[in-house]
Amino acid sequence: MWLPSVLLLLCVPGSLSLSGPSNVMGTVGGSLSVQCRYEEEYRTFTKYWCRQPCLPLWQQIVETTESETEVRSGRVSIMDHTEDLTFTVTLENLTADDTGKYRCGIATILREKGLQGFLPDPFFQVQVFVFPASSSKSSTWTPGRSSQQQGFLLLIFLKVPLLLIMLSAVLWVNRPQRVICGETEPA
Repeated sequence: MWLPSVLLLLCVPGSLSLSGPSNVMGTVGGSLSVQCRYEEEYRTFTKYWCRQPCLPLWQQIVETTESETEVRSGRVSIMDHTEDLTFTVTLENLTADDTGKYRCGIATILREKGLQGFLPDPFFQVQVFVFPASSSKSSTWTPGRSSQQQGFLLLIFLKVPLLLIMLSAVLWVNRPQRVICGETEPA
């Protein structure tokens, strides 16, 4: 009975074994870096970065098998920092076409033996946003900045209006009423 629940959990994008930012931003012509953090058990495994849906024959996959050695494929590079249990992917000379969903992943033994269809690699999805260049924006994404900005925007555009609507409803329901000739009349 528990097996289907476990398999469903494994198929959901994102992994407890691997983490990083869900959204990153950059500007046309600039660069951005994504840091992917993994668990100790994956220290010696191959790490990779690819654009979703990550089909090996049609999508370019950049992967690294050695610690502290940068692997480059076109405008994309990847480097595994085994001492920190992280790997960093850098996209350079960004274009608007780079906007999209990507995957930070770890190639498990099943993938290396051609059995990846049976159990998915640990991975998480990263949404990359590339905006037109402007003089007021930095072209390099820094960790944490994107999520802080998104949290602030969520607060301003969603939570504050919702709070004001709820407060108005409570005040309207609890408004004072006058009694005139035995009947209640709104104030």
